[in-house]
Amino acid sequence: MSNPNIEQLTAAQKANAEVMMALLQSAFNGVERLTALNMAATRELFNNSVASSQQLLSAKDAKDVAKLNSELAQPNVDKLMEYSRSVYDLVASMQKEVTSVMETQYSAFTKNASSAVEKATAGAPVGGDVFAATMKSMLGASTKAFDTMTSMTKQLTDMAETNMQAAGKTVSKTVSATAAAAKKSAK
Repeated sequence: MSNPNIEQLTAAQKANAEVMMALLQSAFNGVERLTALNMAATRELFNNSVASSQQLLSAKDAKDVAKLNSELAQPNVDKLMEYSRSVYDLVASMQKEVTSVMETQYSAFTKNASSAVEKATAGAPVGGDVFAATMKSMLGASTKAFDTMTSMTKQLTDMAETNMQAAGKTVSKTVSATAAAAKKSAK
């Protein structure tokens, strides 16, 4: 093995280690943010449960309990939707970070592979151009597949965003209708 090949191998290993470190850093940051989100949501749930229980215990009759239940339902659903939205935003953010790292890595890989194919073609014996053409074709196909996968990921993310918004609106309308019905029956 010649010295330039060892240097290339070392550079490739270093680049791969940097990519792994970036992915691990992204994962740890995501876990840290999710943990903080869950702790805040748990604290808020506990505080709201205590306050709601105290309000329900102060009710004088069944009508008051029904009225309080309907009044307490909407804020809880709103908080649940807010929590779900925060989790979704966190996951979408992590997905974007990972995709960005992978796109950068893939771009560097295709650039290096194309360069290697060009060098091999220049010094190849007769018939080596068929191998080079095959390699170029494979690189082109893998680039197209990677682009398609990236596009599909973006479309799926957009669909999930739309579905999350629609679900939030539907749940909010349902809770509002239920609260209105409970108020009518309490009168």
